[in-house]
Amino acid sequence: MKICIYMPREVEEIKRKVENVLAQNNVSYSFLTEKKKRECDIILIVGKDGDVLSFFSQFPNNKRPVLGINLSESPGFLTEIPINRLNDAIQKIKNNEFSIENIIRIKVITNHFTAYALNEVAIFPSKSATLMEYELWIDEEMVWRDYSDGVIIATPIGSTAYAMSAGGAFISPKARVFEIVSVNSMDISRRPIIVPCNSIIEIKNISCRYSPEIVIDGSIRHVVRGSVTIKKSEIPARFIKIDRAETIHDRIRKKIELSKEILDLPPSAKFVLKILEYEGALSQSDIVNKTLLPSRTVRYALSLLLKRGLIREKELLGRDARRKIYYIPPPEEMRQ
Repeated sequence: MKICIYMPREVEEIKRKVENVLAQNNVSYSFLTEKKKRECDIILIVGKDGDVLSFFSQFPNNKRPVLGINLSESPGFLTEIPINRLNDAIQKIKNNEFSIENIIRIKVITNHFTAYALNEVAIFPSKSATLMEYELWIDEEMVWRDYSDGVIIATPIGSTAYAMSAGGAFISPKARVFEIVSVNSMDISRRPIIVPCNSIIEIKNISCRYSPEIVIDGSIRHVVRGSVTIKKSEIPARFIKIDRAETIHDRIRKKIELSKEILDLPPSAKFVLKILEYEGALSQSDIVNKTLLPSRTVRYALSLLLKRGLIREKELLGRDARRKIYYIPPPEEMRQ
């Protein structure tokens, strides 16, 4: 068995731990490149949930099964194995005590640009707090013309991410569907729509004061000049499941636990929290660049999240000791 390691965050202590576990189990390994990917049997993604999304964006045609390893000692939604359980996971893989779950992905096409999403594709004006007008078409039939903050098309696994915070439904990870969610529509009848995953979804005649953008899995942005076509990717994401398959009830329970403290937060604070969940530690300027929210809004969101104890801050060493980064602490740090 040959394992490739995808580890975009250079954490030397974690890197040594991963290498030691693989060596102790006599597993051949290398760090991931396009060439190495073709030679390996399994890919370990070591990091946060956002790193799993980044992997599938960087390697959209990957057909190898992946296993997400969380940097902390608690599981994420996509990095289901905490780092302290890596040895147990490797032993189960060696003993063939695992299953592989195929997760549908989105393929998005617009003005000679093609990309893939594991969670969702969102279309918004490039400037926040700006309304957008658009037409929703499904299988060549017009469904509605909407006037809203934007629109999200999510996979089942992405239904518990950004789409849920915009009023979408919980969807079983095994369902073969897509979810379409209008964000803060001016028309209260624009409720979330569930369609079969073989549907062709088109967003046409987009009109707004500022250039509309596609936001793919919360990170990749591309200016839209025309219509947007969304359909199922030909290649699914293949996830290794070490324990029993996660049920929709497990995901709901996780989200309820996470939501207890954030239920009454303003949307901007929820958005900042979601970005930190996906991306890991970020400075205030990084958050402004990724969310496109005004600096004043980001400062207010960070102050609320700090007050609730949902995030922590620490100063960076260097020329400007006043520069801080913000991060979501692991459970063991939350208890301190």
